[in-house]
Amino acid sequence: MKINYFVHGTTVDNEAGLATGWLPGDLSAQGIKQASALGDAMRSLNVDAVFCSDLKRAVDSAELFFGRRFPLFLDWRLRECHHGEFDGAPADAFKTNCEQRYIHTAYLGGESYRDVELRMRSFLADAQRLFAGKRIALVSHQAPQLAFDVILNGQTWEHAIANDWRKTGTWQAGWEYEVVETPR
Repeated sequence: MKINYFVHGTTVDNEAGLATGWLPGDLSAQGIKQASALGDAMRSLNVDAVFCSDLKRAVDSAELFFGRRFPLFLDWRLRECHHGEFDGAPADAFKTNCEQRYIHTAYLGGESYRDVELRMRSFLADAQRLFAGKRIALVSHQAPQLAFDVILNGQTWEHAIANDWRKTGTWQAGWEYEVVETPR
C-alpha cells in the first residue's frame, strides 16, 4: 500500500504559537491559501480513498485539497497528540525537550507519543487489510506524521522529533510512504 501523507494547513493557533492538540483549530488565511494551492497542484493525484483526522483543521484542509473527487473517511486515530492540560497552551511552554518527557509518559490528562504510535499502528493494520496494493491519502497532524517516520522509516522518536521540519518553520505539505507488510 502506498500512502500520500499531508498535514493540515497552518492554523490561527500555529501562527499564535499555540499547541492545538485535540481542539478543533481553524485554518488561518495562510493555511487556506496553502491548502487551496496544494489542492490545485494535486489535481492529477489518483488515490483509492482519503482518510482524515476528525479534527476541524484537518477536515477543512482535506476538503480544500481534494474537494469531492474521492471518498473522505474520518478517523479519530489520525488526531494530533492529546496534550491534555496543554491543549490550546503556548507550545514553547511545554514542547521544549518533549522528546525526553513525553515519548513514554503521557501529558497530564492526555497521551504520550508512544500512544500516538499505537494508534497509527492500529490505523495502518486496518488500512493495509482494506487497501493492500492500493494508494491512499491521509490528512493529519504532526505527531501522527512523526509516528509514521518511527513505524515505517525505522526512526527513533528522539530522532523523528529532533529532525521535524516544523522546527525550521518551513511548512511542508506531504510525504510518501509505503507499507510493504502490516506494521507490528
